[in-house]
Amino acid sequence: MNRFSRKYLLVLALAGASAWAADADDLLPVEQAFKVNATATDRQTIQFDFTIADDYYLYRERIKAKSSDAQVVFGALELPAGEKKHDEFLGDVEVYHHGFRAQQHFVAADTATQVALELRYQGCHQVDPKICFPPQKVALTVALPKSGAAAPASLTAALGAPATGSLLAGNLPLPAEQAFVFEAIPTGPDGILARFTMPKGYYLYRDKTRFTTATGGVTLGAPAWPPGKDHTDANFGTTTVYFDQVDVPVAVTRDVAVAQTVALTANFQGCLEGSVCYPVMMRTIDVALPAGIAAAAQATPAPGPPSGSRFERALNGSIWFAFGAFFLAGLGLAFTPCVFPMIPILSGIIAGAGDSISTRRAIVLSVVYVLANAVIFTLAGVIAGLAGKNLQAAFQTPWVLWSFAGLFVLLALSMFGFYELQLPSSWQSKIADVSNRQSGGSLTGVAFMGALSALIVGPCVTPPLAVAVLYIAQKHDAFLGGFALFALALGMGAPLVVFGASAGKLLPRAGAWMDAVKAIFGASFLALAIWMLSRVLDGVWIMLMAGVLAVACAVYLGALERLPENASGWRRLWKALGVVLLIGGAAELVGAAAGSDDLLQPLRGISAGAPAGAATAALPFRKVKSVADVERELASARAARKPAMLDFYADWCVSCKEMEKFTFSKPEVQAALAGFVLLQADVTANDDADQALMRRYGIVAPPDTLFFGADGAERHALQLTGPEDAGKFVQRIRAVEN
Repeated sequence: MNRFSRKYLLVLALAGASAWAADADDLLPVEQAFKVNATATDRQTIQFDFTIADDYYLYRERIKAKSSDAQVVFGALELPAGEKKHDEFLGDVEVYHHGFRAQQHFVAADTATQVALELRYQGCHQVDPKICFPPQKVALTVALPKSGAAAPASLTAALGAPATGSLLAGNLPLPAEQAFVFEAIPTGPDGILARFTMPKGYYLYRDKTRFTTATGGVTLGAPAWPPGKDHTDANFGTTTVYFDQVDVPVAVTRDVAVAQTVALTANFQGCLEGSVCYPVMMRTIDVALPAGIAAAAQATPAPGPPSGSRFERALNGSIWFAFGAFFLAGLGLAFTPCVFPMIPILSGIIAGAGDSISTRRAIVLSVVYVLANAVIFTLAGVIAGLAGKNLQAAFQTPWVLWSFAGLFVLLALSMFGFYELQLPSSWQSKIADVSNRQSGGSLTGVAFMGALSALIVGPCVTPPLAVAVLYIAQKHDAFLGGFALFALALGMGAPLVVFGASAGKLLPRAGAWMDAVKAIFGASFLALAIWMLSRVLDGVWIMLMAGVLAVACAVYLGALERLPENASGWRRLWKALGVVLLIGGAAELVGAAAGSDDLLQPLRGISAGAPAGAATAALPFRKVKSVADVERELASARAARKPAMLDFYADWCVSCKEMEKFTFSKPEVQAALAGFVLLQADVTANDDADQALMRRYGIVAPPDTLFFGADGAERHALQLTGPEDAGKFVQRIRAVEN
């Protein structure tokens, strides 16, 4: 089965797989659902009479007839117009209900008494259970009238439209429409698959073929030609040509995201081997592309369907719709590990505001913190987009990470009561008029911490953020892009406001409990410092620091102290937590001493006969640095007919390390990638070469994983931004060649 057919089979099978499994007994056998009778009305025409059962239908474009008789050459199959139908997977199609009649034109040798043929068709059941049958192949033998019937006025009259075989005698050239059959279908919102089909002996010149479109707001990318054959003839010397059939993916970039019809024009030239060469031919086919991504949200056109992100579409719609979409996206991101570090920061601010803080004051502090975070976050995103820079990378350089980690250590020591972290008295007096030394903390200081949070421990680069920044960079619409990013930040901050208000209400006014709360936040700040340094330090050092912190917390919670007989339930709970931290901290220290560098699995490999710190075999990536490196490796993979995967990685990227540890290391992932060419671009340095490579493929920041089929075309629909678990990643891999 060729790739063209597999595309239809895949979507049709997906549409009905579940219903088939549940209610297959309620369906008619395919031969009863679709009946066909074939008779030869003369020696040039076979008539097919189809009978279709109620609640079933046939796809018009899936009906094909092919001669399996050496004495017969098939021409056009005449089909009546079908009923228009919008298919969920295939777009606008034509179908038949109840019944219809078709005619197959052919040329037969005088000695032929019958025609052996293969009839292909495919249909579906349109009510529950809604399923589509696999493509059917039916072998038929049709008796011919005796020779002597009137011959057709010409071969063209007999064969009609496209032919599927060569002439029987004389090697006379076929009409151009029959010698070179041109078809095109959409592969998604931003891709078209063009196909040329030639009878035996005919070939198509690659260098003489061009694709254009006159549709406004639509731009075609370079066609992704598969490897051809070197052919030498008297007309053009040695050139690359294609025999039989060739599929050519063509990328499409559009200014609008709505569904539209694109007029694809092909200018091409070909020859009959050992005979004539045809003049340049031109064909135009209307291709209905579904709704997808506008050009502003596309980094580089690719011949496959895009990610279909709702956020990309939101940017091209109403500004208030964009605001709502990004606010909801931010609300979802608020419950991810990217935003979690903001909770102890805000809690520390409220806890350190004193014992006189009120619920109203806690809300004010929380709102100021979130607004400052949102404003800085928006400005950073707009600047990054307009400047085409990756601010996330800039804020992940070692000296910046060490500086901010040191700041967290200072905040932690302040929480432990070593000193009060405050501005110099001269500075305090200058801002006294602004903040008025209000009880419960300075709003200026809270805003400052909110701004720092946006730059330091703000959200990781996620698909919505990546799309927004990319949109700004390419569209240069700072207002709409900034507005969307502001909405995203507000969505992430909304739960923080609720949390801050609750903390202000629940925190006691004074007492030993307040000291315990400050100690907890101090430990959280130290944990944040370790988390930031994990991007620049080896894993063994992170394990040592994490182990020491866990043991210290365990001691503070009384893990090594004897419980009094009348200890309260709370006291027992804290001791239990302390014992757990003590065991965990000890495991980290022992694992680090044994050579492990896995914080989450410190004792992995410490077993009989296994070396400490043994790690799962890594994927055999080929390192690439520049655009030229990638294109060279992809060309090599295409020549070898191998699919490829391109992964963008950086040492400072936490999610990249998650992918390495929890996805790439899994045996099922490595097995699925066994036949792939694996490329990895390390953009840790974020230098000019790294930025050029990321711009080439529309990458805002790692992790980002691209897939390319064996034909060399990028499978844009399968692009992965951010981490993904092994199970879903395997499904993504298997879809590359489907």
